[in-house]
Amino acid sequence: MEKRPTSHDVAHLAGVSQSTVSFVFTGRTGISEATRQKVLRAATELNYRPNLAARSMRTQRTGRLAVVVPIATINPLTLLSGAIAAARDEGYVVEVVSLPEGVDARAQRLSEVVDSGQYEGVLSFTPVPEVDTAAGATVVLSVGEFDEAMHMTGEFTDARPIVEMIEHLATHGHRRFLHLAGDEDFPSARARRAAYLDTVERLGLESLGVAEGDWSGTAGETAIAALPDDAPPLAVIAANDVIAAGAIRAATRRGWRLPGDVAVTGWDDMHQSAFLVPSLTSVAQDRERLGAYSMQRLIAAVRGGDGPERPTDLLTVVWRESTESPQ
Repeated sequence: MEKRPTSHDVAHLAGVSQSTVSFVFTGRTGISEATRQKVLRAATELNYRPNLAARSMRTQRTGRLAVVVPIATINPLTLLSGAIAAARDEGYVVEVVSLPEGVDARAQRLSEVVDSGQYEGVLSFTPVPEVDTAAGATVVLSVGEFDEAMHMTGEFTDARPIVEMIEHLATHGHRRFLHLAGDEDFPSARARRAAYLDTVERLGLESLGVAEGDWSGTAGETAIAALPDDAPPLAVIAANDVIAAGAIRAATRRGWRLPGDVAVTGWDDMHQSAFLVPSLTSVAQDRERLGAYSMQRLIAAVRGGDGPERPTDLLTVVWRESTESPQ
């Protein structure tokens, strides 16, 4: 059987003392970033994992973190993968724990997680009930990126890409716009609607209105089918890629050229959006980086250190064929 690597092996490869390796994996302050990274690289190369039970007895640390997720929602998989990777880079093991529906049941389950003594910290992307953390000394951090229904409420409600896209299209000759707004129950949809209206007014552009609806392709089809025949040339700002795909289909069925008569933008940068005809200009959301940033905030709180720098480029406009200059 192949021998399991030890902290001594990591120390030898990294060129540091064994105590330094221990300090890195227990979150001890006073270790330089360069030394910490050298130890983590050596640990990765050797596939070293600290002995959590032994470490817990020596330091009262478990090396374990939890991410709690409402059970009735779709798991934010890309957020979780980013969070788990960030925790692993810091020597932690992460477990995903589901929370039941109902305020009382949710509070009880969260208390059980905290009181178990298994976790140094608990991360939630949604609001969580207040719990007593004194007994277990467990840090509970709710980063507030989503509400309980997993509607975005944090970083990804930033609607500045809408402004960027409208300004770009106006610079390239577009004067007439239409917004396909999505579901108004979502804070992100409301933010994009407000950004659209403010930008159109500020630039003195013509708006054919804001089409309310849901997030479906049918909503995009219906809105474009209802336009008068003289609507083009037109730029359509859709609240997501599915709505935009419906708009592209309806415009094509009406015989309008894309992007010559109708330019279309979406949001989410879904994988298939690059393969539509024409390929769709959209907004990419770096959920993995947001997950990593959220986990880094939790780890900083657990260790009593400074939090990470807030990322500023989580949203990026991906320009494609659907927004070429009007003919």
